[in-house]
Amino acid sequence: MHPDLAELVALRGAAQGLSLHAHRPALARLMGGHRSAQRGRGLEFEEVRLYTSGDDARTIDWRVTARRGRPHTKLFREERERPVWLLPDLHPGLYFGSRRQLKSALLVRAAALLAWVAVGGGDKLGAVFAGTGGQPRILPPRARQAGVLPVIEALVEEQPRAPAAPNPGALSAALDALQPLVQPGSLILILSDFAGLDAQAEATLAPVAARSDVRLLRITDALEANGLPAGRYRVGVPGRLWWMDGQSSQAAWAEAWRARERQLVDLARRLRLPLTRLDTADPIEDVLPPLLREPAWAA
Repeated sequence: MHPDLAELVALRGAAQGLSLHAHRPALARLMGGHRSAQRGRGLEFEEVRLYTSGDDARTIDWRVTARRGRPHTKLFREERERPVWLLPDLHPGLYFGSRRQLKSALLVRAAALLAWVAVGGGDKLGAVFAGTGGQPRILPPRARQAGVLPVIEALVEEQPRAPAAPNPGALSAALDALQPLVQPGSLILILSDFAGLDAQAEATLAPVAARSDVRLLRITDALEANGLPAGRYRVGVPGRLWWMDGQSSQAAWAEAWRARERQLVDLARRLRLPLTRLDTADPIEDVLPPLLREPAWAA
């Protein structure tokens, strides 16, 4: 029911061959999402060419120079690491699911897979955890396993273990904590059901999205969209349970769902953010990799 560390580590295999393509190509070229076109003394060797006036003498390739009888210099392509931030909104209201898995379990698995994809692409990985009570938990961006292992360990620790009401303002608090940490050109992946999306969260997200590549991944369950079938059900959270008639609640339930849907879709359109839906009925190893191979993910 609850993803453990071994399962999340094993998702590294599913991340092979996947990439977090830039959403904004012009920004990616400017900031150098993975590599810049700037040539100089970098990390990745590119080619050897004839030495010309003004080249740095330290880059002369003496073996090629001796072999060809004319001075040649090495060219390098500068490598740049792009900070990738995960924002998992692991509030207790995600401890719910009517299909294959809990919403919280789906979020944890999706975040772990994206974490492996990020570090596999050479990016630095950081995270800000929302919805866990108290202040947001911040893990600064780090490269390779030093970045991914603390994140997946925190995902295991922070996932809810029992149903409870969502924490009001948790998503907004996490965005507030993230805003001063984000560098221009960063990639931010927000994983949430966006039940806590309020005016303050929208106001904080706007300036972050203006200078970064932000993508929204919405966690859903079919029962939320379709409502309860006919019959009487006991619903709620421990200590706050009541009886509900499925048939008579359908209209109000559907309208509440449509209102949440409109709010999130309107926000994504207004800020020009990609919005991806992940449903509890789908194994994350099946649904997310195709999205990371399609140009639509970056559109």
